[in-house]
Amino acid sequence: MSRTVVSTPQAPQAIGPYSQAITFDRFVFCSGQIPLRPDGSMEEGDIKAQTYQVLTNVQAVLDAAGCSLKDVVKTTVFLMDMNDFVAVNEVYATFFDDAPPARSAVQVARLPRDVRVEIETIAMKQ
Repeated sequence: MSRTVVSTPQAPQAIGPYSQAITFDRFVFCSGQIPLRPDGSMEEGDIKAQTYQVLTNVQAVLDAAGCSLKDVVKTTVFLMDMNDFVAVNEVYATFFDDAPPARSAVQVARLPRDVRVEIETIAMKQ
């Protein structure tokens, strides 16, 4: 079994001592993505715009790992405000429309850079 660091300029670089993702055997463990653009600027729009940027980042990291959103088996959604749940679901459903992965969604006290949403994923390569 091999462990590999995944890194891509198509998603924001890590803002701390962690990798964008790690592959282990067929599994891909993606670090939580926030609404940073690959150039490091923040998506300042509403929760839908932020969720769209987060999932675009997730997609880029998965692509770099050699898989896609269809390979995602589990996500965890961290929200600053559970009142954003419905709006996040609207965007989320456009990325995971066929057979959505298992998911947890929790409200947290604070997220990095005071963003409103962060999503982490686990995928399995085919």
